[in-house]
Amino acid sequence: MYFCKVNILPQDLFTTNSSEEFKAKAISVFRHQARHCTVYREYISHLRINVDAVTELEHIPFLPISFFKTHRVLSNNEMVEVTFSSSGTTGIVQSHHYVTNVSLYEKSYLQAFEDFYGKVSAYNFLALLPSYQQRSGSSLIYMVNDLIEKSQQPKSGYFLENHDELFESLIHLRDTKQPTVLIGVTYALLDFVETFDLDFPQLVVMETGGMKGRRKEMVREELHEQLTKGFGVPTIHSEYGMTELLSQAYSLGHGVFKCPNWMKVLIRDTNDPLTLIPEGRTGGINVIDLANINSCAFIATQDLGRIAADGSFEVLGRFDHADIRGCNLLVQ
Repeated sequence: MYFCKVNILPQDLFTTNSSEEFKAKAISVFRHQARHCTVYREYISHLRINVDAVTELEHIPFLPISFFKTHRVLSNNEMVEVTFSSSGTTGIVQSHHYVTNVSLYEKSYLQAFEDFYGKVSAYNFLALLPSYQQRSGSSLIYMVNDLIEKSQQPKSGYFLENHDELFESLIHLRDTKQPTVLIGVTYALLDFVETFDLDFPQLVVMETGGMKGRRKEMVREELHEQLTKGFGVPTIHSEYGMTELLSQAYSLGHGVFKCPNWMKVLIRDTNDPLTLIPEGRTGGINVIDLANINSCAFIATQDLGRIAADGSFEVLGRFDHADIRGCNLLVQ
């Protein structure tokens, strides 16, 4: 079975082993989406870009992420299986990602997690997040809910409303030497360590977003210093994902993110969005996510960042006047 006339089998999306192979797949997906994704086709038309002349990643136009608020961004006519929606406060228009094959998302996050951390079944997953029933439209909650279920560990679960039980579970898991991931919105992690003190060096603490609208903003170094001290861990891990993407990048510490091999970050000039800038310079984050084969795989985000020579990247903030967004808003 082929996806939408793109000559890439679904399993091949996640077996990209070289930069040349990634480039070939990305160009193939681009040419398909330039013809079959209506909003992307119109955007490219306005830019007067010759689709067939695009042979390099640097020449691919990236769709502004705001289009997910105003259009159905789809590259096929298949039935939508699930719609993911962004978090938001009153007055903020939500983004919607219409997913016609949710198994691609499941494959993406399961393989990415195992590429970075190992087998899902080896971990207990403790979440300082709303449950799936409380926030069913969140792609993050969909992923965490599935990780909890697939772990099949009795201590896995949600603890946003019960910090006492979370502390007891963490102590038990530490003392019984069980691999554990604690994933949560940043402000909730801070709330926890202001009340409880833990010494669990093997714990993976993964924060998922900032604190706009919840607590005073903190620079990453200050935030991670408080969390490493409170949990007794050497580093704080982070997840970089969003409603409009079906893949996540991970940081295993110090705010340096790496992508799975079917995802790539490029940096654009803040004054000329069609121009990319070299490593080491700060600009807007563009993402190529091949898992987005049925929507749009080329997204110009509203995040600021910079990349290193090895392809890793840092997230340094947001464009001025960008909407408050991110997983911290899930709990409002």
